[in-house]
Amino acid sequence: FIVRMEDTDRDRSTPESEENIKASLRWLGIDWNEGIDIGGPYAPYRQMERLETYREAAQKLLEAGLAYYCYCSEEELEAQRQALIAKGETPRYLGNCRELSAAQKAAYEAEGRKPVIRFRVPAAKALPIEDGVRGRVVFDSDEIGGDFVIVKSDGIPTYNFAVVVDDHLMEISHVIRGEEHLSNTPRQLLLYEALGWEAPQFAHISLILGEDHSKMSKRHGSVSVVNYQKEGYLA
Repeated sequence: FIVRMEDTDRDRSTPESEENIKASLRWLGIDWNEGIDIGGPYAPYRQMERLETYREAAQKLLEAGLAYYCYCSEEELEAQRQALIAKGETPRYLGNCRELSAAQKAAYEAEGRKPVIRFRVPAAKALPIEDGVRGRVVFDSDEIGGDFVIVKSDGIPTYNFAVVVDDHLMEISHVIRGEEHLSNTPRQLLLYEALGWEAPQFAHISLILGEDHSKMSKRHGSVSVVNYQKEGYLA
């Protein structure tokens, strides 16, 4: 059993949240064989301590022409998004920076723009998933939002990129997660293929919902394991 901290979201990932997770597991009697605090053969187990590993994988994609630097500003992307919505189209990245010349890149850099790295999504590609719960699910690469960001402008990887690199290097064979992650899977499959790695077996399970049939949240009451402990529940 591995405990890996996916802590690249700096607003949500704090030392307090990490301690909460560890305390919850220990209260439930769950010990881990490798991971944070105890180490293991695939250390380190905090993603923010693995940035060089992600840089190497991103560089491999850049050199193969499977990813590229994108200099679009947040304002430009939002204007593009609103224009697509106004036309009744699904918001997506339109590939503005897909084929920039060296001169265009130099001009953007002279403006002080810091690029993100986007993955070059192939057109009209069927992406079948043999899901352990839902059976065969097929996505269309044209319907996943266009070329997606794998490394942000500050050098920190996005979730979809970091978990692919980590799951491969840590030899994860099965990924069992909530159904809200099903839409992430086609992007991850494209990354596995581009990096020449075999994808794990995926299984997307149904969520626990509130009485209003929406995802459980604080408005439904306690959702933190630690809160149940404080309220006197037994593990």
